[in-house]
Amino acid sequence: MKLKYTAAWVGFTAAAMVAVSACGSEGAKTATSAVDSADKIMAVLSRATDRTDQLGSAKVRMSTDTGTGSTPITMNGTFSWGDGLAMDVRMDTKAANMQALQHSATIRTLFVKGAYYYNVDPQASGPLKGKEWMKVDASALFGDKGAQAFSGSSGGNPAAMLKYLKYASDVKDLGKETVDGQSAVHYRAVVDKAQLGKYKDVYGSAGMNSLTGGADSVTMDVWIGAKDLPVRLKEGFGKATVTMDFEKFGATAPVKAPPAAQTADLTERIKNERSQ
Repeated sequence: MKLKYTAAWVGFTAAAMVAVSACGSEGAKTATSAVDSADKIMAVLSRATDRTDQLGSAKVRMSTDTGTGSTPITMNGTFSWGDGLAMDVRMDTKAANMQALQHSATIRTLFVKGAYYYNVDPQASGPLKGKEWMKVDASALFGDKGAQAFSGSSGGNPAAMLKYLKYASDVKDLGKETVDGQSAVHYRAVVDKAQLGKYKDVYGSAGMNSLTGGADSVTMDVWIGAKDLPVRLKEGFGKATVTMDFEKFGATAPVKAPPAAQTADLTERIKNERSQ
């Protein structure tokens, strides 16, 4: 079975959280005529960043629409940050193109300590013979430097994304909206090609394509609720869109890697397929 497509798209959905966090704190200056408004937006985003960072984890519903007409890939589960990015989610098996390895309607997917783990049906032969988990290191998707940045404590989490929004050019307050039954204020920013280029050295060309789908810009939207926490985060990469809805923050179970004896590491196979 060709695993390249599946691994790349799972990596893409998780990478949505780190794509805008690796640029650091450089950004265009706000126009003088909008200083007062910008200061207010910065204050709101600063509070949301600090609050999100402090809580350290969240229960999330995520959807990735590739824009190609295929069924969006959905994830439901938990994300945690602070001590490196981790997640424990369930995905739609068919949408993730994993039905050859998992007969259940959903497939459990973990990301912990820089690697993805897919809960698969034990196979009768091949590299997954008798194994319940398939492992793919993030380096197979983003290269060694990109994987290190992606897995680190400074990237791959909502707080990092919010921090970058504070420094992005042309941040707008789009007003109050109701999201998931909650009243929230909608903010938007666009990261252009020049800003995306700032982290190409970290992720490389292949990693950049996995992160952005080859797009020249990333549109970021965030809805901040009454408790200074994001209700929804949304990013657009060309035709693709990644949306994260937060059901609750904090108090999630730690994410642990499955037992090594139950795991088959297919990292090198994925790397070889991506190089062809």
